[in-house]
Amino acid sequence: MLLLGSQATQMMKVSVHILATYLAVISVLCFWTGQIFWGVAFAVGAALQFLYVISVIDRLPFTMLVLQKAVKMVWNLPEVMRVSYAFMFAVLLWMALWSFGAAGVVASNLSDGGQWWLLVVFSVSLFWTGAVLCNTVHVIVSGMVFLVLFHGGREAASIPANSLMKSLQYALTTSFGSICYGSLFTAAIRTLRWEIRGLRSKIGNNECLLCCVDFVFHLVETLVRFFNKYAYVQIAVNGKSFNNSARDAWELFQSTGVEALVAYDCSGAVLLMGTVFGGLITGTCAGVWAWVKSSDRVIMIGSTSMLMGMVLVGLAMVVVESAVTSIYICYAEDPLLIQRWDADFFNQMSETLHHRLQYRSARPRDYRFHDDPIRENTSI
Repeated sequence: MLLLGSQATQMMKVSVHILATYLAVISVLCFWTGQIFWGVAFAVGAALQFLYVISVIDRLPFTMLVLQKAVKMVWNLPEVMRVSYAFMFAVLLWMALWSFGAAGVVASNLSDGGQWWLLVVFSVSLFWTGAVLCNTVHVIVSGMVFLVLFHGGREAASIPANSLMKSLQYALTTSFGSICYGSLFTAAIRTLRWEIRGLRSKIGNNECLLCCVDFVFHLVETLVRFFNKYAYVQIAVNGKSFNNSARDAWELFQSTGVEALVAYDCSGAVLLMGTVFGGLITGTCAGVWAWVKSSDRVIMIGSTSMLMGMVLVGLAMVVVESAVTSIYICYAEDPLLIQRWDADFFNQMSETLHHRLQYRSARPRDYRFHDDPIRENTSI
């Protein structure tokens, strides 16, 4: 978080470009040690990461701009950072307890298959707990950022007293059920949506493949309507249930056209790359230690440690992601809120939205022209 605050652009570029390289290096090491399955898995991951970056390379300048503004907003709210640190400490306490169970599985006399299945159960427990805590921070930070933007600044006299504590109490009581429910689905659906969007933009004129991808894309879009990260802002501000919040947020974006801007932005994917990279570093360090102590437990310990690292880094990254989602919700609700906060950023967002809407309106005409040029000329 300190590096994001002082060297935001460089950190974001590193998180985008180094992940594919690191995955490729780990793949080579796995092949060298005879772990063929994991070598292939990491090689496929490196290839997918490289293809995704190539497919969205033109979106990265706007993404970097949005992330820089989000980091600026977060660093101007030190109380929000303290909430993130408190939750990271809570996760560390939970991991200390969780590690006893995981270590018992690794040290048990069960067969390798039994150990792997038990570790999968433990990993699901850890992942869901981490996701719930991340989304709880998401609701708290989103509520604070929305208040700051809505009232025109952190020092505004109209901001309610003890707003942070009220937001924390609300997230841990009234909205906690909605947070737990949404944590089961949002991460997987978002990741699938990013990959399909990247593939869809690079298909070209292959009509058969485009038709198949469009079918999957519209299916995922339907799921996104009911499971999206913008629901947490609506939960924080309006106190609705998760599904109603997700639907209202998505309908707000579509009715105002901001959905085109949200789809163009890759800030969530960039932050996820940083989270995965942090997890890989953690898993590598633990794997090297396991190789020295017990070489037959390297993959088991390394993969579990990678998940633990991803949970911790993700808890730090969610603060920035919450600021991004709040900025988009405020822009959709009332663009003047963003203009009052940062006029230059408002102009850049408006210009990008205008270009994206023009691009979307031009695409159907291009397809009709390729399908039937005579009919297109006649209609013109």
